[in-house]
Amino acid sequence: MTVTPAISEAAPPTPERPAHRDPDVLRWLGAYASSAIGDNVYYVALSWAAVQAGTPSQAGLVMAASALPRALLMLGGGVIADRFGPRRVLLAGNGVRCAAVVAVAALLLVSSPGLWLLGALALIFGVVDAVLMPALGALPARITARGQLARVQGMRGMANRLANVLGAPLGGLGVALGGAAAAFGTAALLFAVALPLLAAVRIRHRPREGAAGQEQLPRPTAARDLRDGLTYLRRNPVLARLMVVIALSDLGFVGPLNVGLTLLADERGWGASGMGWVLSGFGTGAGAMSLLLTVRGRVPHAGLALSAAITVGAVAVGAIAYAPTLAAAVGVALAVGLLAGLSGALCSALMQTESDPAFIGRVTSVAGLFSLGIAPLTFPLTGAAVALWGTGPVFVASAGVCALGGLAGLGSGALRRAELPR
Repeated sequence: MTVTPAISEAAPPTPERPAHRDPDVLRWLGAYASSAIGDNVYYVALSWAAVQAGTPSQAGLVMAASALPRALLMLGGGVIADRFGPRRVLLAGNGVRCAAVVAVAALLLVSSPGLWLLGALALIFGVVDAVLMPALGALPARITARGQLARVQGMRGMANRLANVLGAPLGGLGVALGGAAAAFGTAALLFAVALPLLAAVRIRHRPREGAAGQEQLPRPTAARDLRDGLTYLRRNPVLARLMVVIALSDLGFVGPLNVGLTLLADERGWGASGMGWVLSGFGTGAGAMSLLLTVRGRVPHAGLALSAAITVGAVAVGAIAYAPTLAAAVGVALAVGLLAGLSGALCSALMQTESDPAFIGRVTSVAGLFSLGIAPLTFPLTGAAVALWGTGPVFVASAGVCALGGLAGLGSGALRRAELPR
């Protein structure tokens, strides 16, 4: 009698190899980098076209139009990523974005359709992003071994920094040479480059049928899938506390970095160049940590290191507002970048290693809802608070919220003991 191994539909197991030498990881990384650069070019093109077509307030509404569908649909995007597979979702999403941007570029070449077209494009991007972001978080666990996920997050961080450095100047060059239509065309080309790279990625680790102990026949509805995902998340002690940590740390972090820093630079007389130096300090620190994680591949005591990094980083966030000189502020921002780069990579790696593969898209969507849906709502609150109380108290209060996230992690035995696989 012959017994057939129950290996699902995945490819035959292969020996673990370092992520930076894995062709599938490198193809995924190339697709991610190309798409991320395209995102930066797209935002430059959209903002320029909106300013040219309307008033500053109207342009602001166009730029914010993608936030609402992204926040409302993020959890549903996690269900879609788990149902259809993250690679398939990323292929479809990038294809839709490419087609939409090409269509807008073509219309801008032959006419001046106005703000309605740009607003519609922003809405399309918001809907697609709500599906793409959970799939983006779910794919690494399907293409590499669990022990390589921290290294993959370091590689992703480096690609993200590269995209930030190259994308905006490339978008500006496109606008200078051929207007918004040329910049949109450049973004479309970058989205298109990602498609064959994603198509060539092999999925090695697939969730088994019934991986979560559920009957697959009849197939549950999307609403049931979402409820099951939230129940799974609530019952997992590491992931449940990790979501609390992510929510609190992002609520306390994104307001000062995105709005408060601009107001602080204006208050101190540093100007736009000074703000740029502080941001470059943050980016340098985060990039250096990404490089370290790429080389090292694993951080021991990951849950403890994550919680400690957030707690210490919160102190550094509050200290920026009291830096006596611009040079001191840049140095503090460098420390914030190092700690934020470490905590962000460990958050992603722990989410992927602790999650059942059948649920990882839904788990990622909950984290994305906090980071990209709820946390940006603090932007106007931060500006209003600074107008009332000044930058120092607001930075300290935000740092306190961020520190609560770190303390929530330190207070959880399950998260504090969480480890990345060797």
